[in-house]
Amino acid sequence: MPNTVMSSFAHNFLGRAPVWYKQVILLFLLVNPVAYYLLGPGFTGWMLIGEFIFTLAMALKCYPLLPGGLLAVEAMLIGLTTPDAVYLEVLTNFPVILLLMFMVAGIYFMKDLLLLTFTQILVGVRSKSALSLLFCIVAAVLSAFLDALTVTAVIISVAVGFFSVYHKVASGKGYQHKDHNANSDDEVIELHREDLENFRSFLRSLLMHGAIGTALGGVTTMVGEPQNLLIAKVVGWDFAGFFMHMAPVSMPVLVAGLITCWGLEKLGWFGYGTRLPKPVRQVLEEFAENERIKRTKSDQAALWVQAFAALVLVAGLAFHLAEVGLIGLLVIILITSFTGITDEGQIGKAFQESLPFTSLLVVFFAIVAVIHEQHLFKPVIDFVLALPEAQQPGMFFIANGVLSAISDNVFVATVYISEVKQALEAGAISNDHFQTLAVAINTGTNLPSVATPNGQAAFLFLLTSAIAPLVRLSYGRMVVMAFPYTVVMSSVGLFMVINQV
Repeated sequence: MPNTVMSSFAHNFLGRAPVWYKQVILLFLLVNPVAYYLLGPGFTGWMLIGEFIFTLAMALKCYPLLPGGLLAVEAMLIGLTTPDAVYLEVLTNFPVILLLMFMVAGIYFMKDLLLLTFTQILVGVRSKSALSLLFCIVAAVLSAFLDALTVTAVIISVAVGFFSVYHKVASGKGYQHKDHNANSDDEVIELHREDLENFRSFLRSLLMHGAIGTALGGVTTMVGEPQNLLIAKVVGWDFAGFFMHMAPVSMPVLVAGLITCWGLEKLGWFGYGTRLPKPVRQVLEEFAENERIKRTKSDQAALWVQAFAALVLVAGLAFHLAEVGLIGLLVIILITSFTGITDEGQIGKAFQESLPFTSLLVVFFAIVAVIHEQHLFKPVIDFVLALPEAQQPGMFFIANGVLSAISDNVFVATVYISEVKQALEAGAISNDHFQTLAVAINTGTNLPSVATPNGQAAFLFLLTSAIAPLVRLSYGRMVVMAFPYTVVMSSVGLFMVINQV
């Protein structure tokens, strides 16, 4: 423990982040003002982008809101942007803020229904290939109408629940046993160790299939990913219009992704193919039946309310009856009103998952304001727009894909769609070509970004969740397991973007 006030400041700065990481962030904060006055705002702006991408890539060391927020505040203090410019960016993208605040919180109250859905799939389908395909399809469909981050949270909840159940049994306890530490294998009976390891491999593959499914479905609609809504608002597409413009690319990619899912399970490559051990299946079936018996009439009524709210949600989105975030607020009001959730503390828990990422998104917009104020991406945009018109969509897809894989797809999409919009307003491109480039930007940020956990919020959420250490799902293992999907989805996506009509 630190024994002086100064050492306490150093210890508290960025909390439990490694010392070298703290030193790097401090170095950034010290160098930026010097670079601004010696090398100019343009060079410093590019430095800031690199530093911000570094905080995203190192998200497992420290949540990017903190170091990224410090960099954004400093950018305003030294004159790279202004508070008014940041506010304008936030105001322009307010529908995305509403989506994250209310839609994710609304789906929180539907978790029982979603949990039941995935549970029935897990214990009801015996073929591993069919089970993986179903997980991928259900995750894709739910992500298209709900939110990839929340769907991933549901899958994680299912996996944690079932792993904990079997881990208790493997440790010689009943699945009703309380106060069990599923993170430790010390009490696991030797007879069950092989089954436990196979179960870990089984769950890893299902988690990755489900996560990929959220990307396959998330690219198709304006609510699937945060940047989709942003792009839709800039271009002027409604829910149906967005789907129709993306379909020539997203539908072939969806088919290719599902074929890849099936093939990986059949071939057993890249860590896939492990079947559910019979002793584990028996335990899980007994547990599911016990939960069914315990379900009260009140619980059943709550499930019906959640199902009705889901129908209202889908109808509201499909017919664009209101702003997406407001439909999410409606879901919150309906479910809480008719399921007896009236305590402020209970309702507040629903916002715990969405608000940190919402705050991080506002920091994104501060960095975007720097890019706009300093016109940093203009040379890149001008270079691509100077190419023959037929080559531009493919180049945008590649550029967005590479940047999204190493940083974050929301950040990249925000920057590129804004720059292309400026080109449209300047008369450099036609409206039809602008919409074609919007398709390339959306698919480019959504598809290749599955290559790394930091490319998509849902993947990063999976990596930092409670299930990752339980099933030994590391950063490197996620990259390896995502690799075949990355190759297939990116290749098909690029081909369709180049050849879209």
